[in-house]
Amino acid sequence: MERNFGQYMKDLRQKVRMSLREVERESGVSNAYIAQLERGDRPPPSAEILKKLAPVYNVPLRDLLKAAGYWDEEKPSLTEEEEVEMAFQFVMNDPRYRSGTRLSGPLTTEVKRFIVEMYEKATGKKLLP
Repeated sequence: MERNFGQYMKDLRQKVRMSLREVERESGVSNAYIAQLERGDRPPPSAEILKKLAPVYNVPLRDLLKAAGYWDEEKPSLTEEEEVEMAFQFVMNDPRYRSGTRLSGPLTTEVKRFIVEMYEKATGKKLLP
């Protein structure tokens, strides 16, 4: 699985036409670590690292979690609020979407869902089921 996951990660990076150093700069994840992942020298990373890489690779976090073996389609382990929160974090971490975003105070799940839905409409990406 590690080698398949590594090739998947390499394909994602090449698809966005970024070097290892560019991915490091955008995500904060070491380029040496990413290279080891891509070669299959390391097992899939934690969900925290995948959260950092998803917006850089322009893919939903859910896709990376599935590829890493953390997401079981038949047994959803996340509540609706957790799914909305993950999608919301993806939107807030998308560097192309961040400009002009001013949020203050605590946001309800409904407000976060609305923001995610607007993002989905603007980008054509599907983040929520």
